[in-house]
Amino acid sequence: MTTVSLETEKKLRDAMQRLLAGRSKRTDGRLTKANLHVEAGVSRATMNRADAVIAEWNTAVGTRTVPRDSQVVELQEALTKLKRTNAKLRQRNTELERKNQAAVTVIAELHAQLCAARGSEPTGTVTPLQGRQPRRW
Repeated sequence: MTTVSLETEKKLRDAMQRLLAGRSKRTDGRLTKANLHVEAGVSRATMNRADAVIAEWNTAVGTRTVPRDSQVVELQEALTKLKRTNAKLRQRNTELERKNQAAVTVIAELHAQLCAARGSEPTGTVTPLQGRQPRRW
């Protein structure tokens, strides 16, 4: 049985507790041995020599329901729901754009009919505003 110093073992145990509690400081929080040694700030080889800690890690990870996994499932469900909502909103937006275009067409037709009924020349008087130059399109 290979051993490591008490200080290294303490670092590994503290890192293991943080990872299992979902409060990692240096990693993404996944329950992997790679994250364990990074979280503890020791090399992979040093971690592999800590047989007692590795045995505890294997036991804890093998039998533990990871709260992070439930969070991932909840987030995936929320994402699915939001994607459905987004699809419905896009469909509604497309429908409203079609109705808007139809309204523009009707308004243009009514405007053309009104101009035709009044005659080809406009009958109103346009008074330019003082100090403004007319726009040239």
